[in-house]
Amino acid sequence: MPRFLRNGAHARPRATQGHGYSGCDHTSVIRIKLCAYFYAYPPTTPLYKRFSQGLFRSISRDMSQNPPNLRPDLAPKPQFDGPRRDGQPTIGMVSLGCPKALVDSERILTRLRAEGYQISADYSGADAVIVNTCGFLDSAKAESLEAIGEALQENGKVLVTGCLGADPEYITGVHPKVLAVTGPHQYEQVLDAVHAAVPPAPDPFVDLLPATGVSLTPRHFSYLKISEGCNHACKFCIIPDMRGKLQSRPVHAVLREAEKLVEAGVKELLVISQDTSAYGLDRRYEAFPWKDREVRSHITDLARELGQLGAADDLWVRLHYVYPYPHVRELIPLMADAGNAVLPYLDIPFQHAHPDTLKRMARPAASAKVLDEIAAWRAMAPDITLRSTFIVGYPGETEEEFQYLLDWMDEAQLDRVGCFQYENVDGARSNALADHVAPELKQERWERFMEKAQAISEAKLEAKVGTVQQVIVDDIDEDGIATCRTKADAPEIDGNLFIDEGTEGLSVGDLVTVEVDEAGEYDLWGFIRK
Repeated sequence: MPRFLRNGAHARPRATQGHGYSGCDHTSVIRIKLCAYFYAYPPTTPLYKRFSQGLFRSISRDMSQNPPNLRPDLAPKPQFDGPRRDGQPTIGMVSLGCPKALVDSERILTRLRAEGYQISADYSGADAVIVNTCGFLDSAKAESLEAIGEALQENGKVLVTGCLGADPEYITGVHPKVLAVTGPHQYEQVLDAVHAAVPPAPDPFVDLLPATGVSLTPRHFSYLKISEGCNHACKFCIIPDMRGKLQSRPVHAVLREAEKLVEAGVKELLVISQDTSAYGLDRRYEAFPWKDREVRSHITDLARELGQLGAADDLWVRLHYVYPYPHVRELIPLMADAGNAVLPYLDIPFQHAHPDTLKRMARPAASAKVLDEIAAWRAMAPDITLRSTFIVGYPGETEEEFQYLLDWMDEAQLDRVGCFQYENVDGARSNALADHVAPELKQERWERFMEKAQAISEAKLEAKVGTVQQVIVDDIDEDGIATCRTKADAPEIDGNLFIDEGTEGLSVGDLVTVEVDEAGEYDLWGFIRK
């Protein structure tokens, strides 16, 4: 019997397979909540139930439009320093949204833990609850308001931060009892609000903080945020309104954080931002001392240095949200270098291919030139994996424009693809465009696009049967089946490689060599090479 039928639980459907609009992750609004909260809270706690129940209500409601990935894996529970000491103030955290918001939550918790606060796994055990919101799509806003309401009901003392906090009146108009509202990445204001609601009571003799801070991801991978904001003005996106213009972190600060993560045992660094390619532009690519040399605040320099933090067999560095600027070509030799840990993987938000559609979107790329760039990248690094996301049903999209996109997909042969039906976002300029596409036509185009993408994915994965791949172990279930990822797969958004026998002695986070012996539409199966 075929393995994908024999192990039905490990042949789970993946319909969207991707990020959402531009720098904001629509599917990650679902997926990262699962990852973060299954990791942060055990299944018996109220916070876990709040996420799972609310999430699956959301899944049921949205299934006809953008079916989500149904298979994020249960990550291990974090270790938060043991029991609460007498008199220790305790804070709960609800983190919604994309990986960038998850990093904000980690930084807030790390600062609070350094000040002596304990982290609570449930509402009743917390003196107050912080809700880090998502405000990109109307559906995300609704879920953020629901989360705030539940926290108020279960705990009563709630502080709100994150993207939705950029519009405080929107929140207080629905929930006037919240104690404070702050915008995205306003760490100091969040801390001030917490201090006012729950005064700190640190004990320097017992309040110890790990060097890497508090993490809401599994221990073997970590998101590394290199910048905030975005300088683009895409008509469907409100990220610049919520998070501002590009603000790059100094390169030595990013490298120092990454080095600490690697020293703590992190095996995979996932570089994230709203526009990774533009990193350092706002700083005029300012150089800083690092080790025995000067390093520019430029994505090429940063990637090179990150790739040297560990041996290529022991560390993966994965780049997300890379716009296809000409200088991206400078990254490809690093990916082709077997001695550098930067993976041959680019996550690029193309969004569409037809020139007229891109013009209406105010996107910074032209599809014809992109095909030339893709050819150049593959010439330098034949094993490179390209993933992207697209929007169908954008206002004014004609059948001719949509068919152009399908034909472009045939030429581009992207490895990992997600597709989303356009939806209005409050405040986005695209709302005012003429000729909005009917919902039933958006659904029909989405289905046609996913059929095309699925066929490409299936053929590409079938070509990997018989190859040898290094994989990272994300989970081992009670039956001994290991859920892994190849270098071509980012956590939560791409495919998996499953090993269903001979997994004795494997641990989550291990990097092992496998031979692929079977392929499906989005996933692989294999066995460990002895």
